[in-house]
Amino acid sequence: MSTTHHLATDGADIVYDVHGRPLADGLRPLVLIGQPMDASGFSTLVGYLEDRTVVTYDPRGLGRSTRSDGRTDHTPEVQAEDVHAVIEALGSGPVDLFGSSGGAVTALALVAAHPNDVVTLIAHEPPTIPVLPDAAAAERARNSLTDVYRARGWGAAMAGFIVQTGWQGEFTDEYFAQPPADPAQFGMPTEDDGKRDDPLLSDRSWAISSYHPNVEALKAAPTRTLIAVGEETGDTFTGRTARAVAALLGQEATVFPSHHGGFMGGEHGYAGKPEAFATRLREVLG
Repeated sequence: MSTTHHLATDGADIVYDVHGRPLADGLRPLVLIGQPMDASGFSTLVGYLEDRTVVTYDPRGLGRSTRSDGRTDHTPEVQAEDVHAVIEALGSGPVDLFGSSGGAVTALALVAAHPNDVVTLIAHEPPTIPVLPDAAAAERARNSLTDVYRARGWGAAMAGFIVQTGWQGEFTDEYFAQPPADPAQFGMPTEDDGKRDDPLLSDRSWAISSYHPNVEALKAAPTRTLIAVGEETGDTFTGRTARAVAALLGQEATVFPSHHGGFMGGEHGYAGKPEAFATRLREVLG
């Protein structure tokens, strides 16, 4: 069973869904957040978590959540306030939270700002450039991808994104010497659709990848914060950022099945191992 709710926050109308067991059962809710992915990316995972109350939401300006603040950028601190408002609206007290990718960054910002909102946070592969030893090169790689998007459109940029996210290790001269990725090779359209508003490929989400976690606030919070990494992620960008954030918090990254999108079924491209992921999520949450 799922119910959909609308919540007015500062400059946005946030849509969130409550799945599974009713909040009245007294069990601590599990909140799942992504970025730039909306709630639809968690559809398969939710199906494996029917034994507890699960809450998903669409970040402002994405999916069903609209914004009236006149902005198009996505920032962790603003999104953290939206998630805080959702948690307050649930009225059930502190929650457990799983954040994926940019959602993991938002979750880290949430715990830093509202440490009593979350009992256990699992931040899965937060893409935080400043924590890397090759941060300047990683930023250059991100910016060059946006340049491709501006010049050639979605297909060319998405092909470049696949190459970039599959690169193992630091962004070296060898990486930058590669020829432009061929979109046809990856099954991407070669025609330019003229759009330049993609939250992943434009500069609209740069504040997320430029975010540096507030390590002191995270350590001081009562929240049990764990940084997670996929067992198949290897030494790619998000594998390296996950392990770097974990090290800043004095821990090793907690390993989950599959890859960066390991919790997904067929929602967005390359499917992971959602059933095994759900089992591992239960184990880690305890």
